[in-house]
Amino acid sequence: MKLYYLPGACPLATHIALEWIGAPYEAVKVSREEIKQAPYLAKNPMGAVPTLEDGDFTLTQSAAILEYIAELHPEARLMPETPRERAETRRWLGLCNADLHRTFANIFGAQALVDDETGRAQLIKNSAAKLVATFAVADRQMEGKTWISGERSIADPYLYVLMRWAKAKEVDISHLKNLAAFFDRMEADAGVQAALKAQGLA
Repeated sequence: MKLYYLPGACPLATHIALEWIGAPYEAVKVSREEIKQAPYLAKNPMGAVPTLEDGDFTLTQSAAILEYIAELHPEARLMPETPRERAETRRWLGLCNADLHRTFANIFGAQALVDDETGRAQLIKNSAAKLVATFAVADRQMEGKTWISGERSIADPYLYVLMRWAKAKEVDISHLKNLAAFFDRMEADAGVQAALKAQGLA
């Protein structure tokens, strides 16, 4: 199994999940230039990361990849057993993927989305406010919990990566104490540290 990644980008969530699973894999660092060139576009026509290769099967999109590897390795228990529990995990995975990640895209891509500096600044400000409000939903969910959906799952590394982005982009969520405790627990996790070191982030 081979994971293509940019350091610190969303494939870090899959990288952590692969460490938790404990199965053999190869992590392949690519550059922003490489992902726009023909050889990589043949794997991922969006010119984005992550891309996962498993033999003759190629898969893109973080949520799909996370579910795929969790289902390949049920012994790791990164997806729960019952339909309701799986739905709960997918709910928080969806919040990470469709709400938080998508809103961060407005900040990362502000220059491409808005021509004038004033408009870009407003987009970033509004997006940051939306991120804080959405992280607050996750913080309330974390009250009294160790993991976002109750048990450790594929949603947790995604949430952790998004919190790293919040720190990098100075989106202040320091007042969200449940998430702050979650972040500290993730930082202390051996699998998380292994993935960070492999990507040159620790």
